Amino acid sequence: MSPLPPLNGLDPTSLWERFRQLLWHDPDLALWLDVSRMALEEGDLQAFQAPFARAFAAMEALEAGAIANADEGRMVGHYWLRAPELAPDPALSAAITSEVDRLEAFGREVLAGTITAPGDRPFSDVLWIGIGGSGLGPLLMLRALQQHGMGLPFHFFDNVDPDGMARTLAALGERLTTTLVIVVSKSGGTPEPHLGMVQARAQVVAAGGTWSAQAVAVTMKGSHLDQEAEAAGWLQRFDMFDWVGGRTSITSAVGLLPAALIGADLRGFLEGAAAMDRLTRRPNLRTNPAALLAASWHVAGGGRGRRDMVVLPYRDRLEVFSRYLQQLVMESLGKRLDRDGEVVHQGLAVYGNKGSTDQHAYVQQLRDGLDNFFVTFIEVLEDPQEIPPIDGECPADFLEGFLQGTRTALAEQARQSITITLRRFDARGLGALIGLFERAVGLYGELVNVNAYHQPGVEAGKQAAAGILALQSQVEGLMADGQPRSLAAIQAELGLEAVEPVFWMLRHLCANARGYGAIGDWGRPDSLTFHHT
Repeated sequence: MSPLPPLNGLDPTSLWERFRQLLWHDPDLALWLDVSRMALEEGDLQAFQAPFARAFAAMEALEAGAIANADEGRMVGHYWLRAPELAPDPALSAAITSEVDRLEAFGREVLAGTITAPGDRPFSDVLWIGIGGSGLGPLLMLRALQQHGMGLPFHFFDNVDPDGMARTLAALGERLTTTLVIVVSKSGGTPEPHLGMVQARAQVVAAGGTWSAQAVAVTMKGSHLDQEAEAAGWLQRFDMFDWVGGRTSITSAVGLLPAALIGADLRGFLEGAAAMDRLTRRPNLRTNPAALLAASWHVAGGGRGRRDMVVLPYRDRLEVFSRYLQQLVMESLGKRLDRDGEVVHQGLAVYGNKGSTDQHAYVQQLRDGLDNFFVTFIEVLEDPQEIPPIDGECPADFLEGFLQGTRTALAEQARQSITITLRRFDARGLGALIGLFERAVGLYGELVNVNAYHQPGVEAGKQAAAGILALQSQVEGLMADGQPRSLAAIQAELGLEAVEPVFWMLRHLCANARGYGAIGDWGRPDSLTFHHT
């Protein structure tokens, strides 16, 4: 079998020529991008010249300080985090530089034992409280960059699941009194981190710890959380600038503070992202890797996201990367309306995990099933030296073989794929990967005319949740008189259009002995009568 089987009717020789034309490489970053096995053709490259000229101009305006998130009247400046000199105001540049210095110094002093827990004991653990990008970004940093024995072990409250909180607290046990608790909330008013903070504070105090001497806030200056932390004398406060969105916050304190607390190369991480930013500012589709990615996505899905992106990194350290990209891509591009107010239902679905283990879960369908996807392979050439070949068998060779075999098997069925290759994987390489996908998302958003920097769907979900909680208060207030009521009676007395949410909330309260019981058949909600227990 040929190692380069036909793709879209091309013979191996033609495919090799295509590969040579569509392979991008930067020797400084030692990074390759191969889009030759996507549906991108020469005619597409020509047709994209004008749209990309507009997209490049829009990105340039964004980096110059234009209001990019019109919903909140905010600039979008995550690119300044790794190049402070580009910020539109000298005071802003100085603030970014100062914050990085403070983060780095804080991590160094915690690890050195200069900053200690109450009782002059060294900090033993970190409990990180944050959701969305404020949880995924730190988790990616840890899984990707923390070496064995480096820095502090991390634990997460990244959800409001009581079971998850209980297991995390149980794992910390007596070490709660020497745990550094970091609360991340940009606005300071997001319910999930607030609830996590309240639970963590109660447990730290109950264990004999001193909350104010163990707590750190990462939030906007002047937010409710910032004011609370300042008033209570928390150990430290770091700024989460208002022009940084959660899904692009990994090069802010959200990602740099975890890096500092595990002793990772945070300067190298920032430099890798900055280096990729420089390369992806090129206003030339053929020599700009982010533009090549965005163009490939557009052609593959017909500009409508009709193909999913399956992310397969062939390194365990990048296992979380597909989850990270899910938020970055889907929250940015999944929009009902375009910038002109037209209903477009845009988006690009992302899923995946790691190769080679998890490819067994779905490669069968990728090769032989629905042709509604493209794969993004990520490989690293240099192997760890701690695992040498034994009896002529090298695990790294098998890993590479599985990648190339899967890539070949997909090409045999004309299934599309992208391959990103790093010579070595380190903090600089991770920064470059982040920078590449951030810019590709921004450019693609311009191509399909959606705002990649707001999240009305997320806000709608938050508002709906708040409405449900308000309704629960109404229901509990009504039931406070102790009179049994059916769902129909509750609906009538409260004047509700829909009674189904009441069924769900009362079922939950009953299941947890929260003061309510029910008589009747749960499979027939109309038969239920609710009462105080």
